[in-house]
Amino acid sequence: MFPRFVGVTGLPRSGSTLLGQLLSLHPDIQCEGQSSPLCNLLLGLRRMVSDDQFFLSQLDYSFEQSYGHLSGAMEGFLRGWYGSSDKSVVVDKNRAWLHCIELLLKLAPEARLIVTLRELGQVYGSIEAQHQKSILLDFIDHLADYDRFGRADALFAKDKVIGAPMISLHAVQDLPDDVKSRLFFMRFEDLMANPVLVMKKIFQWLGVEPLAIDPDHLPVKREVESDSHYRMKYLHHYHGVLKIPQRHAVPPRIQAQIESACAWYYQAYYP
Repeated sequence: MFPRFVGVTGLPRSGSTLLGQLLSLHPDIQCEGQSSPLCNLLLGLRRMVSDDQFFLSQLDYSFEQSYGHLSGAMEGFLRGWYGSSDKSVVVDKNRAWLHCIELLLKLAPEARLIVTLRELGQVYGSIEAQHQKSILLDFIDHLADYDRFGRADALFAKDKVIGAPMISLHAVQDLPDDVKSRLFFMRFEDLMANPVLVMKKIFQWLGVEPLAIDPDHLPVKREVESDSHYRMKYLHHYHGVLKIPQRHAVPPRIQAQIESACAWYYQAYYP
């Protein structure tokens, strides 16, 4: 019997690392915490086989059989990633899961996604604050030379760290209802204000036994997640005590631009 698959996805700087830390406290849940390459590997496999002329020729003559081979192989890859787990639920964190949820459900029909959200000005503010702490290092996509307004605009571009998951969030409205039912939207602000209640709802939604967490005494398995790949711009810390963070000061012109350009987001998730 395979464990149930749960993906953690959503916006950067919106509590996914903390959520992983809290999920890992449950004895029936395996959650390694750090971002996983599994989603990227499945997408890469799909691209590779779709360009393989030998495999495509097999589809010409025996589509059902060859497609069945591919389906079994990709499902086996997904299941095998956590094949040694003795837990009833495995959690895999990657912001791309929401983008390819229908692919995931083809391979693991029982899969569910927890989607983390945060007020967008504070998402930008968190990234900008970390940039100021590591200003001698550039971003992966070379945004350090931009001014603050230009950098904010670039971060929300469709292929950038905020913009890419925003596109997936916008596309949720086009998903069939049975797919939408697999999504649990968690707002960062709600988790920080009442972590006990939010985690109670999440554990209930996942179908596991209740577990009361103590926000003042959280086990810390490691202090940081590896962030060197991100040039230390998206630093992730684990803490033993859950505290509501101070709000980031966002220039009014940038905040107004974010709220105007992403009005749909506020209407959908922050009405």
